[in-house]
Amino acid sequence: MIDNNDSTNRNEVEITTYDRLLRAWENSMEMVRDFEMYSKRIEDEKVKQVFKEFAEDEGMHATKLREMLLDYRDKGRIS
Repeated sequence: MIDNNDSTNRNEVEITTYDRLLRAWENSMEMVRDFEMYSKRIEDEKVKQVFKEFAEDEGMHATKLREMLLDYRDKGRIS
């Protein structure tokens, strides 16, 4: 008798905490770049300032995510 749950589990791809941190960091870095680019291409000073602030905020998120990512890597918790 074949256990369907067992065969399903063997075919699943496990996404680890490290994987999620890496993805979040990459996404955050992309948002920093986008917000910076928007702020440079917009003439409306109010909107420009909002995008600059968003870039700074997202930069702080990216920094924290990177620190956590490196901590996971250094402690061997990648898998």
